[in-house]
Formats: sequence, C-alpha cells, structure tokens
Amino acid sequence: MSKVKCNHCHLEFDESVMIKEQTLNFCCKGCQGVYHLLQDENLDSFYDKLGNKTIQPPIEVNSDLNKFDTQSFEKIYVSSNDDGYKEVDLIIEGIHCAACIWLNEKVLFNTDGIIDANINFTNNKAKIIWDSEKIALSKIIEKIRSIGYNAFAYNSKIADEKASQAKRDYFIRMMVAVFATMNIMMLSVAKYTGFFTGITPEVKHLIHIGEFILSTPVLFYSGWIFYRGAYYGLKNRILNMDFLVSSGATFTYIYSLFILFGAKGESYFDSVSMIITFVLVGKYLEVIGKKSAVDTLDTIKSQIPLEAIVIKDGKRVEVAVEDICLGDIVELKTGDKASVDGVIVTGESSFDESSISGESTPIYKTIDDVVLSGTLNQDSLVQYRVTKTFKDSTLNSIVTLLEDSLASKPKIEHKANEISKGFSVAILSLSILTFLVWYFLGIDLGFDYDGVNHFEKSFIVAISVIVIACPCALALATPIASLIGISELAKKGLLFKEAKFIEELARATKLVVDKTGTITNGKLSVVKARVMDDNIHKLNLLYSLLDSSSHPISISIKEYLKNNYKNLTLKNLNEIKTLQAKGMIAKYKNVDEKEFEILGGNQKLMEEFGIRYKFDSQNSVYLFAINKKVIATFELKDEIKEYASEFVSNSIKNGIEVIMLTGDNENVAKQVAKKVGIKSVVANINPIQKAQYVNKLKSEGHTVIMAGDGVNDSVALSSANVSVAMGNGADISIAVSDIVLLNNSLKSLNEAFVISRKTYKFIKQNLSISLIYNLVTIPLAMAGFVIPLVAALSMSLSSLIVVANSLRIKGK
Repeated sequence: MSKVKCNHCHLEFDESVMIKEQTLNFCCKGCQGVYHLLQDENLDSFYDKLGNKTIQPPIEVNSDLNKFDTQSFEKIYVSSNDDGYKEVDLIIEGIHCAACIWLNEKVLFNTDGIIDANINFTNNKAKIIWDSEKIALSKIIEKIRSIGYNAFAYNSKIADEKASQAKRDYFIRMMVAVFATMNIMMLSVAKYTGFFTGITPEVKHLIHIGEFILSTPVLFYSGWIFYRGAYYGLKNRILNMDFLVSSGATFTYIYSLFILFGAKGESYFDSVSMIITFVLVGKYLEVIGKKSAVDTLDTIKSQIPLEAIVIKDGKRVEVAVEDICLGDIVELKTGDKASVDGVIVTGESSFDESSISGESTPIYKTIDDVVLSGTLNQDSLVQYRVTKTFKDSTLNSIVTLLEDSLASKPKIEHKANEISKGFSVAILSLSILTFLVWYFLGIDLGFDYDGVNHFEKSFIVAISVIVIACPCALALATPIASLIGISELAKKGLLFKEAKFIEELARATKLVVDKTGTITNGKLSVVKARVMDDNIHKLNLLYSLLDSSSHPISISIKEYLKNNYKNLTLKNLNEIKTLQAKGMIAKYKNVDEKEFEILGGNQKLMEEFGIRYKFDSQNSVYLFAINKKVIATFELKDEIKEYASEFVSNSIKNGIEVIMLTGDNENVAKQVAKKVGIKSVVANINPIQKAQYVNKLKSEGHTVIMAGDGVNDSVALSSANVSVAMGNGADISIAVSDIVLLNNSLKSLNEAFVISRKTYKFIKQNLSISLIYNLVTIPLAMAGFVIPLVAALSMSLSSLIVVANSLRIKGK
C-alpha cells in the first residue's frame, strides 16, 4: 500500500488509514479539524510558512483542563493588571520554528476574549492577557491544544533546567571540536613541514584522509548549532552570523573533498575544523559571560525559602510558600528567613534586612512592625500575620523585576540591530564580488599565484571574507554590557524595571528631587510646640484629625501628643478633606449638636479660611485651629540625609542640574537646599504643579530624572523620563517607578548614575570596536592578506574582546 502525506501535519501514513475528503488526506480527526479551523479563520497561509516541515498531530483534549480554572492555580500563576484583565505566563510545548509561533499568536489573537498574546521563540514562553468574563483559561489551553501544541504554567525551575541542559550540550559539542582540532593540528604539522622538506603523494593523501575523518564530526555535529541557526534565519528571510559561519565552513569542506578525491590543489580540512572550533569556543565564552551577569538573580532567588510553618487550628503545619494565604499566621524561628510579608502579632526580635536594603545593622521589630520576605530573624521566635501572598511579596517582586529588566532592551540596541540586519547580505555580496574579481582579473592579467590555481586562490580569499566578518560582535555590543550593568546595579540595591533606563539615566541633564524622604530622612520631629489651649477635648480633636492622615508631619505630631498627653481618645469627625500641599479640614458635632470647624495645616491653609496668624520659622510649621481660632502651633525639623551634599556635588560635576520641588514652605526648602548645595528650588507647590514643572523641562528638550517617595509624587514621577522611588523595602512602589532604590541611600542613587554612565560608555565602546574591526579586517581579507584559519580566529577574538570589555563594568 502506498503512503501519502497528511494535509495538515505532513506526516506520511498508509493510504488505507487516511480520512479522505475530495483531494485532501488527513491522518486523524484532529488534523482534519485544525485544517478547517485555519481555513475558516483565513490562516491557511500557515502551510506556506511551514513548507515541507512536519508537525505533531493535535493531541487529545483531556480532563486535566479543569485545573487551569481552579483558585489554587490562579493564586499561584495568574495575576490581574491595572485594566482588570488576567495575565499568565505559559510554556508552549511543540514550537520549533517561526511558523509555529505565527500560528499560535494568530489563533490566540483571533480568539474572542484574548487581549494580547506574545510568544518568545528563545524559550517558548508566552505571555497571555485575557478577559476572564469572556473566556476561561482552560478554553485558551484547549485552543492551543486543538492546533497541535500543548501549554502549561511557566516554571522558572524548568526554564533553568532547560538552560543548563542547553549549556551542557554546547559544552559537549565544543569539546568534540577541540579534541578533533588538536589532532588535526598534529597532522597539519606533518603536512606543512612536508610542504618545505618534501612529501610523497601517498603520505599526503593519507593525511588528507585523516583530516577528513576528524573534521567531519566537527562540521556536522559541533557545527550543527550554526546550521540550525542559519536554517531558522533563512526560514525568516534573514542572513545571520550562523549562515556566514556555516556557509564558509561548508564551502571549504566541499572544496577539500574535491582535493581528497583527486583534484589538484591543497585541502583545507584543518581550516574547516578550526573555523567551527574557534567560533564555538567564542560563543561558549559569551555564554559564560552572560552567566556571570545573571548570577545576582540566582543569588536573590536562593534567599527565598521554599516552605514556612503556618499555625492552623493550633497546630504547626509546614506549607509551601505558594500555598500561604492572606491572614495566615506564620511562625518564624531564630535563624529562619521570612518567606512572605506580614505584620508581627506575637514576640519581638532583630531582623537582618541586608538582602533587601543592603543595611547591615539589624533592625529591632515588635508587635505591629512589618516583616519583609527574605529578611533573617536573628534573636527569638516571632509569629506574624501574612499581609501579602508569595507572588506579591517584596523579595519575589524584586526577582520578577530583575527578570523583566534582564529581558528588556535599551534604545541603542535597537539601533545596533537595525545596522546588523543588512550586514550578512552585504558580506555575502562582497564575498561573491571578491571571488569574481580575483578569478577573472587573475586570468585576464595572467597573474601567477605561486603555483596555486586561480579558482583555489579566488575561492580561499572569498571564504576568508565570509569568515572574518563578525556581525556577532555588533549584536553582542549592547546586550552583554546591559546585562552586566543591570547585575551590578542590583548589587547596589537598585532595581531597574527595564534595561533602557540605563541609557536614559546616562543621558540625564536634569534631576528633580522631592525634599522630604529624598534629600531629608523623612522622619520629622517636633522641635518646638506651643499649645495655647490644652483643653483635653480640643486636643482630642487635633489627635483625631492627625489620625486621619498618613503625611509625615501628621504622624510626627501625633507621636508627640501621645508622648506628652495621656488619655487622648479618637473622635468621629465628619467631612474630612485633604487639600494638597496645605493640610486638612473637618467638622465635628459634640453631644449638644454644636458644630466645630477644624483646620490643621500650614499658613497657606489658614489664610485661605480667613485666619491671619503670622508665624516666622526656619522649620516646617503646622497650625491647628478650631472655629477660626489657632489653639496650637508646632515647628518640625527633618534631618538631612547622610551623603546628600556629596550626591548633589557629584551630580553637578557630571553636568546634571539638581532641582528641588517641594510642597513645604519656601524658608524651610531654601534652608535645606543651601545646606546640600542645590541652587534651584521651587516651594509651596502641589503634586499637579510638580508634574507640570517636569513636563515643562521635558518640552525644553531635557532628559528628566525624578526622585521621590513613589506615592505622594506619583503624578510627577509618571511624567519624568525616568522615575526613582525612594524608600526602604516596606515603602517601595514598584507600580509607580521605573527604578526602585531599596536601601533609601543617596549614595546608591549616585552609584546608579555612575554605573549607568559607565555601562552606556562601554556600550558605545563595544559598538565602536565591532565597527572598526569589520571596517579594517574585511578590506584586508578582500585584498588576500588573510587566510580562513586566521579569519576564524580573529572573528572569535572580536567577540571575546567585546565580552571582556563589558566585564570591565564590574571594575571600580
């Protein structure tokens, strides 16, 4: 019985088992269904993209689909974005080419309820965003399975295992190439020695056979990765570096075969082996360089405990971190690390938070204090109530942020990619032109190539042009430096949401800073208080108004009242309103139904409500009034942060103008600015005005960096080119900022500018190195001054120079 191909999966089966449909043949109902699905969705061009490749028939849709809609699965793997849509990361199994990605993305995009679907070809990781009211995740998985693929939740451990397996495969191929090449070099010594001292044709033929035997596995086993890369490149109509390497080595191998089987000339099996080996060793060292750059991420990941002890019904139960729920009580013993964030309910202890903030001094914590995931309990047993699930906890958020930043690309990399797109086509064209010029010009002018025939000389020069060209160094220039830069920044307590912010930070011309919590510590203390009427009922109203605010001034005065007055109680205030950059207003009715108007804030607030009260002070001022009568005044002072003056000075030296924007009064702002060396100060402005100021600077062509607390300054932060959230681990606002400063230190912020400028400088150096290398070596190869062996060596060295230069970012 003859065999025929299935019109969907292209696999061959006996004609007798096929499902016939007019001129069509299908091996199963699944293939038949997918074929018609693609026709109905106008996606039949998939088969043009697939070509002659085969794919697996659709798998059976089985009962495990229900697990994707369970609460336990959603809790661990599914999140919600700002628009209320669901997000999940999946691994799609069965993808092996660009056509597979195209098919999956098209089918998913055309599915009602799916908002977005992006698949990364390098690791088959798909990020899918969908409307859960229109479609369930199980239906999405079912859709993927219906076209012949499978999907399961992305697991970083599985991804790491696959990466390690790929690295091992790379290493084995490299070692095979190195072993064979070393033996070929020994044979080549005999061959080239005989070239000068004399060698019989029989011995020379035996050497050729030995070189052929050793070079064949190097080309077709060790060099398989280049063939594979070239194939996928050609499938997508791209001539890449893999194509240049594989084509150069293959043409040289074929020419050497002609010599082996009787043609005149010299074989170049040794060059074939060395081309593959040198490039393979260079690629492997690149992998090692990247590995060192992401070691920081692995170190942070290793600090997350896999399990925790949870108190349930009075019993201690060991629970996986993914299964810990909000409100659970976690017990933390001495020497244990917290797995999730929470608030202490029992006990007290000192915590080492160096893994989060870089602060080496242990921090004492007691009941109601916050415990951060990844921090170490040093003293005694405590129990805390979980306030964030594992997915949202501080340390896991840091890991996620790092993973995203390592995967992103700076703008300059996109420019380099644009340059490298046409690089291989240009090199191939130059190689063909070189061959034609050397061959026909040599014949026309009767050149004598020292006994070497015209074809051989022209061929070897053309091969040298292909092999010596290095788009790889150009492609490596930006990503390797960015990876190392991101890694170094993470070590300093700086997390970049995307690598592109390195470039923005390096090109910054204006730095806008908030005063409280950025230049100052943000911990205000009352230095002078005047209470004109200390009636406990009136103080209770002040205490209640302060309790309604989370502003640093309110918190400090509330703390002062608690320490200096006893028996304060909270009252039920009505119509509480916050006036930006001014204060708060409220109303209160006593038992007699008498209404009181309460004001608390700065002089601007008092003037707005017709209260004239002159109060000159170099410190922050808070006035409290009842029924338009001021009954208490407070002066507060905030200490300037350590290293603030040096930070401002260093910024100015690097050509960055520092501008302070604050809602505080002008006297206080100017006093702080003068102490640290800031010349430009804008005071008494609200958050909207801050954002308008930032936008004005941007409209003037400046690259603006904004550093604030990530909450009160959220509008201005979102307006800047790059926003930096100041604050320790408990206060970081990942959603608002582009860069998270974990340790709240201006020294670290200064290092962010230094490392970013350094990284950007090395990126430009790398691009210059790769461009100069190609501009110098390609003409030399075209002129015939470089043999393929030297070309392969120099091409590998150019990539290694780029990697080595990038590693200098780690230096002081």
